[in-house]
Amino acid sequence: MKLKRAGFLTKIVVLALLIYMATSLLDLRGQIQTAQVQRDTLARQVSDQRLENQELEAAIENSDDPEMLEQVAREKGHVKQDEIVYIDVAN
Repeated sequence: MKLKRAGFLTKIVVLALLIYMATSLLDLRGQIQTAQVQRDTLARQVSDQRLENQELEAAIENSDDPEMLEQVAREKGHVKQDEIVYIDVAN
């Protein structure tokens, strides 16, 4: 049994299909890398949000604590009565 050789047109079609598949794979690889970067960014955001939620939960649990109330008041710029406030004007 003798095999028939592929014609020139068949070789061109196969080559075109191989080139198309290669470019498609490269495009998909780029999309995968972009998705991985987005996934990593979102994972960091989730981690940061969980940390912030824990801090807020702790603040809620300690909302009746006098030391916590004083700390929050000082962060907002409040001072105790008869307390002297010094302002740094060098900046």
